[in-house]
Amino acid sequence: MGKVMGLHEVEIKTKVRVVQINPESKMRRRIMDMGIVKGTELVLEGKAPMGDPIEIGVRGYNLSLRKNEAKDVIVEVI
Repeated sequence: MGKVMGLHEVEIKTKVRVVQINPESKMRRRIMDMGIVKGTELVLEGKAPMGDPIEIGVRGYNLSLRKNEAKDVIVEVI
């Protein structure tokens, strides 16, 4: 099992797997509707110059998330 952290802390081009989505998050349902659920593999494709938003590759498409949304997604490095 790799290092566990929030998605907003991941370095560019790192492959990770979703461990959980914070159950207290107000964005939980929206994040899950976008295909980010437990067990999904993601790749951090890039970050804006100031670090917000971030772009992730998930299930064959690229998705942008705000840093405050990404912090609710707990991942492990694979």
